[in-house]
Amino acid sequence: MVKTQVQIPDGLYREAKRIAAENEMSFAEVVRRGLEEIIVHHPPGRQRPDQWEPPQAFDLGETLAPESEWTSLCHD
Repeated sequence: MVKTQVQIPDGLYREAKRIAAENEMSFAEVVRRGLEEIIVHHPPGRQRPDQWEPPQAFDLGETLAPESEWTSLCHD
């Protein structure tokens, strides 16, 4: 295990300490779990938002109802 130091804003520190106390765990455990959670949302190989492009569109075939009937079909 690696030991490190980080600077945390006062409010964030207080909230993390509160969570630790309410859940009977250490401050370090709250930090570890927080890091584990954010890693899930930022997996390796993920593209930066400015590099993202929408996927190529593909043909879905003909519509099942004419466009003139879409509104009435949505309200049925």
